[in-house]
Amino acid sequence: MPEGDVLRLTAERLDEALRGRPLVRADLRWPTAAGADLTGRAVTACVAYGKHLITRFDDGRTLHTHLRMEGAWRVERTGSRAAAARHPEVRAVLATDRWTCVGWRLGMLDLVRTRDEHTLLAHLGPDVLGDDFAATGLAVGLDRLGDQGSRPLCDVLLDQRVLAGLGTIWMAETLFAVRRHPWTPVSALGAEARRGLLTTARRLMGRSVDVGRSHGLQHVERAVHGRLGEPCRRCRTPIAVGQANEPPYVRPVFWCPTCQASGTQGRAG
Repeated sequence: MPEGDVLRLTAERLDEALRGRPLVRADLRWPTAAGADLTGRAVTACVAYGKHLITRFDDGRTLHTHLRMEGAWRVERTGSRAAAARHPEVRAVLATDRWTCVGWRLGMLDLVRTRDEHTLLAHLGPDVLGDDFAATGLAVGLDRLGDQGSRPLCDVLLDQRVLAGLGTIWMAETLFAVRRHPWTPVSALGAEARRGLLTTARRLMGRSVDVGRSHGLQHVERAVHGRLGEPCRRCRTPIAVGQANEPPYVRPVFWCPTCQASGTQGRAG
């Protein structure tokens, strides 16, 4: 599933393509929104919150989409063959006279009043990449993290109710960066270690966004995720894989058995 860095870059592309110009085409191929008419409306902002995309219109409505496992938004030049978007897996089309944004295999789609969009996001923890993370989000995240008791760190970092935006990639990379055994109980961490965990997650994901803007996400280096059997870049121990969560929500956890051995004290991010 695309994580917060991917969603942040996607929102930026959509915002650049759509904001401020009236829509010449708007096609929502979703049962609860199929009759909606957005033609002539202008997009005022496209933003990301965790793994969610929010597109606001000048008539006080908001389009909420989620990519789930296979979804993607693509930006095509209006009038091109790809912009026709006739494929049965297309779920949404928003077009100006210049650019057409095509939502493929979207996992969620809601059209609500902008003043009600919070009802779609209220269950989520703070956005790890949010502009207000340092001012308010970090404190909220620390409170929610502190409420998790003996739950393993790897499970908690995947819980969007605690911190929004992380998935298997940045959960694993964060735990490696702070040298924590993935199945360490949250309750085993002191206040500074918890703060270091969240600030490290933000730093790593923010760096990914910066690299993605200039070079593409394929150039973002990963220390452990997806490197099963390859040597650790710190100690040369082969990278291992375990699991977070319980069925049917099992997710892979890539980790170094030496740098992240059980009982290690870790370090601040």
